[in-house]
Amino acid sequence: MPGTGPSPALRRVLVAGTSGAGKSTLARRIGAALDVPYTEIDALHHGPRWTPRPEFLDDVTELAASDAWVTEWLYPPARPVLLARAQAVVWLDLPTPVVMTQVVRRTVLRSLRGTELWAGNREAPLWTFFTERNHIVRWAWRTRHDTAARVAAFPQDAPHVVVVRLRSHREAERWLAGLAR
Repeated sequence: MPGTGPSPALRRVLVAGTSGAGKSTLARRIGAALDVPYTEIDALHHGPRWTPRPEFLDDVTELAASDAWVTEWLYPPARPVLLARAQAVVWLDLPTPVVMTQVVRRTVLRSLRGTELWAGNREAPLWTFFTERNHIVRWAWRTRHDTAARVAAFPQDAPHVVVVRLRSHREAERWLAGLAR
């Protein structure tokens, strides 16, 4: 399943992976390397107070219809819309200890700094890790195997999509270097 390299005409790319794997960072870098626009799907999805934006699916449909884009493969209603037009899915399949370290570090830093994420939203207070079932760190742990199951369905769901599976930061760096050539 690992890709050998990008197609010269690669213009529509999804980045898959568990929460905290680094999807947004990688997607941003892919967009820069391919000189195509990157759209952060979380910014399309989240309204104030973490409410889903009513126009989310319309925005995703408009994005998918455009000629060139890179975004994350998130949110059940958006996945099939994006997958139908994607040329490639870059699957950031990092080891669980790496992902959990990254998501904890990111969450703590965002919380302590009060970093605004989308539509005025900020990370929940750190103590909510113990009280909220869907706290991002708990969510990352609970859903860590979900992407593999989704990607396994590609032969039936999206035979046109090339899957590039990256199992380490080193593999991701090598693959990105190939895009720049």
